[in-house]
Amino acid sequence: MEDYKYLFKVVLIGNAGVGKTCLVRRFTQGLFPPGQGATIGVDFMIKTVEVNGEKVKLQIWDTAGQERFRSITQSYYRSANALILVYDICCQTSFESLPQWLHEIETYASSKVLTYLVGNKSDQITKREIPTNVGQQFSERYEMKYLETSAKEADNVEKLFMDIAVELTKQTKEHELRPNSLEIFNKGETTSISTVSCCKI
Repeated sequence: MEDYKYLFKVVLIGNAGVGKTCLVRRFTQGLFPPGQGATIGVDFMIKTVEVNGEKVKLQIWDTAGQERFRSITQSYYRSANALILVYDICCQTSFESLPQWLHEIETYASSKVLTYLVGNKSDQITKREIPTNVGQQFSERYEMKYLETSAKEADNVEKLFMDIAVELTKQTKEHELRPNSLEIFNKGETTSISTVSCCKI
């Protein structure tokens, strides 16, 4: 049995082309895949990090942004401990789609899910269409945490996922998460287990 104390499910959502897969690959593999194709259905990667001396496994689910996959991806919201809603700071359309994504979160996700709003591609300064303060104001209005990232330059990518790991660990220790939404190993015994489908669609 792998030695880790907490297992959390993190799901990335947002329009196609905003850089969700690149964020996941940058964090889990340290790579920026040029010419990355669109995700088909749902894919996931795993990375174990350390929070205050304890190992935390993040199961990171990368969902397709295209409308035709929406019925598939919505099922992954329910068991998510954290949702990362990503838009492209260089694409007004991706920002204007945020209310639709928020509606899906309200409809399908747990009311206790930790939600981050991420403006990706912050390295594209000359192409920026969404000012930082506009993204911040939107996140505050809907009570989300906000961060701008660049998967290409690795700016704030590590911070994004580590902040989530730290916050979820904190909530768990304060018993704010339901027992069936995480996996805790105590003295080698499993006290609660969440069953998650780990297939690539």
